[in-house]
Amino acid sequence: MARLRSPEWDNLQKEDVLMTPPVSASVSPATTPNYPSVDPKNLEAWVEERLRLHQEAIELVTRAPERTLETTLRAYDDALALLGLAGSQTGLMHSVYPNKEVRDTAEALLQKISQAGVELSLNREVYQALAAIDATGADAATKHYLDRTLLQYRLAGVDKDDATRARIKELQDQGTLLCLTFARNVQEGGNTVTVEDAVELEGLPADYLASHQPGEDGKIVLTTDFPDYLPVMTFARSGDLRRRMFVAYNTRAFPANRQVLLDLLGIRQEMATILGFAYWADLATVDQMMESAANMQAFLDDLDEASKGGAKREYAMILEFAQSKQPGLEQIDAASRGYWLELYRRSAFDFDSQSVRPYFPYARVEVGVLATAEKLFEVKFRRIANPEVWDAAVSAWEVWDGAELAGRFYLDMHPREGKDKWFSAHPLVPGIAGRQLPEAALICNFPEPKEGNPGLLQYSDVVTFFHEFGHLMHALLGGRQAWAGISGIATEGDFVEVPSQMLEEFFRDPPLLASFAHHYETDEPIPAELVLRMNRAGAFGRADWVRTQLFYTTYALETHRLAPASIDPEELFRKLYARFLPYAWVEGNRMYASFTHLTGYSSNYYTYLYDKVIALDFFSQFPRNALLDSPVAMRYRRAVLEPGGSKPGREIVQAFLGRSKSSEAFTDWMGQEFERQADSV
Repeated sequence: MARLRSPEWDNLQKEDVLMTPPVSASVSPATTPNYPSVDPKNLEAWVEERLRLHQEAIELVTRAPERTLETTLRAYDDALALLGLAGSQTGLMHSVYPNKEVRDTAEALLQKISQAGVELSLNREVYQALAAIDATGADAATKHYLDRTLLQYRLAGVDKDDATRARIKELQDQGTLLCLTFARNVQEGGNTVTVEDAVELEGLPADYLASHQPGEDGKIVLTTDFPDYLPVMTFARSGDLRRRMFVAYNTRAFPANRQVLLDLLGIRQEMATILGFAYWADLATVDQMMESAANMQAFLDDLDEASKGGAKREYAMILEFAQSKQPGLEQIDAASRGYWLELYRRSAFDFDSQSVRPYFPYARVEVGVLATAEKLFEVKFRRIANPEVWDAAVSAWEVWDGAELAGRFYLDMHPREGKDKWFSAHPLVPGIAGRQLPEAALICNFPEPKEGNPGLLQYSDVVTFFHEFGHLMHALLGGRQAWAGISGIATEGDFVEVPSQMLEEFFRDPPLLASFAHHYETDEPIPAELVLRMNRAGAFGRADWVRTQLFYTTYALETHRLAPASIDPEELFRKLYARFLPYAWVEGNRMYASFTHLTGYSSNYYTYLYDKVIALDFFSQFPRNALLDSPVAMRYRRAVLEPGGSKPGREIVQAFLGRSKSSEAFTDWMGQEFERQADSV
């Protein structure tokens, strides 16, 4: 659902799930761009037509002779939907289109679309028309939609005087531009690292070395794209190379985004003050499950206390091991964290993460993730032949629920020049029951299979694939609501990571993995014993993961509740790093400048930790010996995914669990590594 109070629409953000405003025109060639033939001129014409239809729908709202659900809410939903269609499709072009001129045009159009959204959020006539609707006989989903819409109008400042609303609009327009600029600087600001002596690449996998050959000058150039970055940080024996790559990756949008962030924080604080909140974090949480920044802080404090001991113990174990291999080492720095963790896992758990990579060639992983989702959710995926897509590497799929066509999705899974560098699910067309099908895309950057290179994934890549596919299924299976505004991923912002993090857990099941993880040379399925060793090794470091999330979450919170004029982004980043993490600080780390969740989730990055608690509670309901064959799977589909945004998150939790959420499964998960060690003694 479009969160009307925000100074920038959710679909403009680069975050794990790109939440877009909904869509309402019936699906046909006329309603979505012809992707292969998009050029700046026809994209602009297509957007202008959507904006014209949007304005016509608004006029129907205000001119309706009676204030009923069908005359007023339906016209409003259509207006919101048309604007969402323009935003989601144009946002896609901005993120992935191969032609830079089209991407630049899309950026300008996104600002125009956002301006129309701001005007809608401050339109007092529309608000009064919606408020006058008698919804006494409406179903629960419609009442929830109407109540939440009216709340968001009030949070947007619709009840303020003309001068104040004009200032709010100005601030929101400025915020949108800053968010787009921040995202563009990350998307187009990649760095490179030059390797002059191939000895620096020792420890890296053979397929990585084969695909990174010296140029005519004898030098090897590495990019900061994730398929280049992650293996270096995990396997490269050269500490100097790891540090160079670390700094290059964490400065790819610095210094450009430093002032952009500060300007955005200033705008958000002024917005919060105008709307009667002490700081932005309270405004951003008031319509969420968390409800307030004070509740958020209490939640974080509890996790801080719960994770301290385990993280301290983990670091001591890794440091002792590293010192045994490198006498004289006093502290492990941030750039060597992944490397020493990998070596420790090899020693302590007899698990080398390179040993599972041959079982994860990209093509097999794709087939396996899709097959898992088909069986779990009782759907079928059919690949569309010769689809109209924005790049030849993109595949398109239909989703069939029995004999019913239930939706479509696109997979854009490998990096290319100018494409968004992160991993995200991008809803494109939220469905409306009886009117249109939901559509969504995965925008990822996994290693690409090429001639002589199967595109082997690390096991963390496979977890990411499962994660993003969880978002995709939420968008599609939740996309058959009566109203566009509650279709698909339209829950509270701090519930959206639950389906994705829940599906991650299926990756650890040996029989499930053996169904698709076959060695790319021998076709042998991955041995169960190897999966169990991978799971034991993967459990080590969970407290450190929680501490890392606390670091990012607290940075997001603090930047949105301190006086913007007092914030030094670098100083605050380093201060909080020292508070939460034991690894030595690496000079030059400016990760905050590419921390795109600051523009998307803003202060609410806590979502990942909060939803991990819920996700693990959900997963605990599945029998471990029959993950895909249990009736729990369809109960989960019906109770959690299919409602989309038609009911509050707490009601979804209650419906599936039969109770409120519990942190017991999360606590067990975080301490599992030490329980296993104790059992083995």
